Amino acid sequence: MDRRLTALAKAHGVSTWYEDWRHRRVEVAPETVVGVLGLLGVDATSPAAVADALAAARAVDRAALPATVVLTHGTTRALPGPGVVTLEDGGRRDVDGELPGDLPLGWHRLGCAGREVTLVVVPRRLPVPPRTWGWMLQLYALTSERSWGMGDLGDLAEFTGWAGSTGAGLVLLNPLHAVGPAHPVAASPYSPASRRFVNPLYLRVSDTGAYAAADPATRAVVDALRPDRGDLIDYDQVWTAKRRALELLHPYAQPVDPNADPALTSFATWCALAERHGNDWRAWPAELHHPDAPAVAEQRRQLADRVAFHAWLQHLCDEQLDAVTAAARAAGMPVGVVHDLAVGIDPGGADGWQLADVLAQGVRVGAPPDDFNQLGQDWGLAAWRPDRLAETGYAAYRDMLRRTLRHAGGLRVDHVAGLWRLWWVPPGAGAAEGTYVRYDAEAMLGILALEAHRAGAVVVGEDLGTVQPAVTRGLRGRNMLGSTVLWFARDDEGDFVPPARWPRNALATISTHDLPTAPGFLTGEHVRVRDELKLLGTDVAVERARAADDRERLLAMLRDEGLLPEPADAESLAAGAPAPPGDDVVVAMHAALAASPTRLLGVSLYDVLGEVRQPNMPGTVDEYPNWRLPLPATVAQIRADERVTRIVDLLTAARPRAAAPPAGGTRRPTASGGQADQS
Repeated sequence: MDRRLTALAKAHGVSTWYEDWRHRRVEVAPETVVGVLGLLGVDATSPAAVADALAAARAVDRAALPATVVLTHGTTRALPGPGVVTLEDGGRRDVDGELPGDLPLGWHRLGCAGREVTLVVVPRRLPVPPRTWGWMLQLYALTSERSWGMGDLGDLAEFTGWAGSTGAGLVLLNPLHAVGPAHPVAASPYSPASRRFVNPLYLRVSDTGAYAAADPATRAVVDALRPDRGDLIDYDQVWTAKRRALELLHPYAQPVDPNADPALTSFATWCALAERHGNDWRAWPAELHHPDAPAVAEQRRQLADRVAFHAWLQHLCDEQLDAVTAAARAAGMPVGVVHDLAVGIDPGGADGWQLADVLAQGVRVGAPPDDFNQLGQDWGLAAWRPDRLAETGYAAYRDMLRRTLRHAGGLRVDHVAGLWRLWWVPPGAGAAEGTYVRYDAEAMLGILALEAHRAGAVVVGEDLGTVQPAVTRGLRGRNMLGSTVLWFARDDEGDFVPPARWPRNALATISTHDLPTAPGFLTGEHVRVRDELKLLGTDVAVERARAADDRERLLAMLRDEGLLPEPADAESLAAGAPAPPGDDVVVAMHAALAASPTRLLGVSLYDVLGEVRQPNMPGTVDEYPNWRLPLPATVAQIRADERVTRIVDLLTAARPRAAAPPAGGTRRPTASGGQADQS
């Protein structure tokens, strides 16, 4: 690659090479670098353009103030001259050539050297998370006698209250992000239309004030709309029924001013337009492509009733999420409900429309080739432009975090390495033909710490796969947790690592939504279904043998740790004695979690209830019922299930209830957040 193109790429945080999962250096094609630079607004299409862009990059005064200054509480920073800090509360501080270490946490403004920029003072670290355990829950899969064909926020409140009463300290959810209101309804919670608003499919219709206020005849019509629980979740059927029911109830609702929250008004406008033109704004008439366009204002006026309706739905989501938070608080949960933040958004969705100015238009986020996905991954998601985030004071990122954390005792950040760098695939390229783009991790992680601190929330980063050491160090240094999964806890020989050697600074689980369930792993279901779907890269006999070997290695570790009884004698083991009952092995796996030093333990209901099918099968769309598998038991049946009771007793004995948060429900950390967990 031309050295000037390499220098230009480095100046803009674009990688010209990367290390793959086998720790081999991979050179990025020049055309990929040129394409990605173009997505950042940098012309590198000719030698002359590269020379001009490089000269402009080198002319930037490195001593000047950056577009956003991020200062860790307790540290100082040199300035190019005297200045004035306008504090978040309106106060003012004169500074003479240096930002002092005693500035309060928060979002301030700094005037210096003829410029005014955003100044964010962030905590050194969060409080050390408690040692507790809880349930991992795909909320759509949880059903009851009152829910409409899928799990809802009423089910979540009931389940959370019960879980807390039995000693659980948290409930970890799938993302509840909003999807488009037009059909077909998106099933994947990881490709949302917006990460700032909530999916109204999760509303419980009968828990709304409008339902209580409606006359008996209207309630009877609403009740008759309720769809039955099916073998698979039918999102379109559920949304058709709930939308009609809520439309019937809307006249009985307390008035909501859709203009009180400009971001909500804009989102509700997008929803109203999507009902008319479809869920992808890029296919709308050109005059509707920008939220501030005159044609959009006219459509908002014409569609005022629909805009008000969609704004009301978000108010209902807030009310019902408040009830979930109250249930967790009343049950004394030390963490509470942990929400999941998807790594990106559908570029055609509401956030892609509202936040276009801070997104890289045309990019698709994914991952480079690895052992499991040898062609790379293209998730089809939009990405932040790091330069635009800084220029706008990270306002869009901050607001997204705030809205998610309003109802959260914790936040799981999917693909947390994306706070450091993301794999960008330029238009027209394949998934393997991308490269990494660097973000300001100090800003991204620091702002996350500040907003989590203010919400009193713990943070869990999904750092599975090949991640840079800086990611692990960065999380640990701020008392944020990483992720440990039993399936991946192996040594270089492929043997399972004893739980005593698992890292303390983590959330430990048996599996994830993208991996086999415990029963599925033990029965080889993951091999059978991947063979049926033609997803195996090798002969099925080879995969079966590998799965059998993995199973024996797991059983060996569990026996070595005294978590599973040994066979009657060595001869029977050598002769291939029958495997122990599946339920016993599943319990032993959870005993391994309990024996680990990890601060948080997550238990999947799919594992405990004997479900062999995994929630999502990577590499498929419609070939597999991704995100549509209900749990094999209702909320009431779960509470009475002996297998559930066995796991609850095991984990409550291993992790007695930690201290609950204060009566207000928000933990109040110190400015620095206490001592770092140096495990």
